[in-house]
Amino acid sequence: MHLDLLRHGETSLSHTLRGHLDDALTEHGWLQMQSTIQQQLDAQLQWDVIISSPLQRCQKFAAALAKQLELPLLLNTEIKEMYFGDWEGVSTQTIYETAPELLANFWQFPTRYHAPNGESLHQFQQRVIYGFNEIYVQMQQHNWNRALIVTHGGVIKLLTCLARQQKLDDLLTMPAELGKLYALKLTQVDNQIHFSEKTTT
Repeated sequence: MHLDLLRHGETSLSHTLRGHLDDALTEHGWLQMQSTIQQQLDAQLQWDVIISSPLQRCQKFAAALAKQLELPLLLNTEIKEMYFGDWEGVSTQTIYETAPELLANFWQFPTRYHAPNGESLHQFQQRVIYGFNEIYVQMQQHNWNRALIVTHGGVIKLLTCLARQQKLDDLLTMPAELGKLYALKLTQVDNQIHFSEKTTT
């Protein structure tokens, strides 16, 4: 199965840790996503289904695109961004000024440190994997081979880290630019899902 992971574009709270906050795309953010998708459509890429995080920075674009392309749209709450607890909606600059040591530890060792009252990386990974297990089953049931997944930076970084078989402390060094597309393959072996990077379409 082929997954094309689209990160949402710029939002009204783009310079903060948004997490589960439901901020809207800016006009520029919408255009970032539209431009990326148009490049794929111009290259004759076709999806069988669009699956989105329910947060509006993903869902509104996904819904409009599903309508335009006449594709089924599924929402999956498990592929929301990491929950940042007390850091939700706070700029990294403010956190750096108020809790520099914790922020530095979080950037360097996300497996050991997390935002106060926020989700741990282990909890986040469990949730996201649960969501993609659901997606795998849905795609299998409907014989869907290629899905566009509209989601968040943390989710894309996590899956890329798993696909590259790198240690999870490398998570925050993984690429996940606003409005950009990242392609992965999804397979299942011994009832466990696996991600791998695609070398070709």
